[in-house]
Amino acid sequence: MTLLRQRYIDDLRLKNFSYGTIRVYVHAVARFAQHFGCSPDLLTSEQVRAYLLNLLDRGVSRGYSVVCRNALRHLYRDTLKRPDWVSVSEIPRPKRERRLPVVLSRDEVQRLFTAVTNVKQKALFMVAYDAGLRLSEILNLRLDDLDSRRMVIRIRQGKGKKDRYARLTPGLLELLREYWREFRPPNLLFPGAAANKRYDLATPGQLLKRACRKAGITKRVSMHTLRHTFATHLLEAGVNLRVIQQMLGHEKIQTTVLYTHISLEEQRAAPSLMESLQRGRHGDDPA
Repeated sequence: MTLLRQRYIDDLRLKNFSYGTIRVYVHAVARFAQHFGCSPDLLTSEQVRAYLLNLLDRGVSRGYSVVCRNALRHLYRDTLKRPDWVSVSEIPRPKRERRLPVVLSRDEVQRLFTAVTNVKQKALFMVAYDAGLRLSEILNLRLDDLDSRRMVIRIRQGKGKKDRYARLTPGLLELLREYWREFRPPNLLFPGAAANKRYDLATPGQLLKRACRKAGITKRVSMHTLRHTFATHLLEAGVNLRVIQQMLGHEKIQTTVLYTHISLEEQRAAPSLMESLQRGRHGDDPA
């Protein structure tokens, strides 16, 4: 590891960034350096600007463009303390994309969990679906975060470095107990290959895709799909949007409102205009 990379990582750690964010930012800076074939500290603000514009020309997502911009901003403004960062920061951000997340139907959820025979994988997926947790939150769970007396799951330092509680349903608790009896994890609820090490972030998603193929689900899914599905199914069941906001750990209700655009229950309940026209036409027919 170069001294610059280590210093950059240390600066991000001092800002209390999560492990996942640091990993993504370091990868973004590495891709930037590879693009020009030299160390970032040898590149100018004009080359940073050209790279960001190149990302837009290549049609990368707005999310990735913003991540690269933020990663480079922290590098040049804070770690390298380059005064010429101002000219780069004036590049306008790409317009926010409005994309609805993929959601599984109840039938697809049933098929998915029927296809999963490994109890550890089933328990991991069910925590995402039944409790609505983010993948990073799941992988950080410890055994003592499960409170079976209060029926809650303690989330330590979730997104935004905030603690919160998620619900623990009786069915999920029973599945987790079955998993514990078979695997006996000593500390982390879902350890990786070694008992004291976390799962690699990419592994659960790969396992989920494999399970979906086995279940005949062709949608493009990720672990976050289960969280989206959790919120959408609760909304369709009539749960108040404010309650769902708290369960998801959203700081702003506007983030949760997204699920009102996904839920189709109220749309299905609306009368069909085509059927109304057909009834009217038949009513005009002579006896």
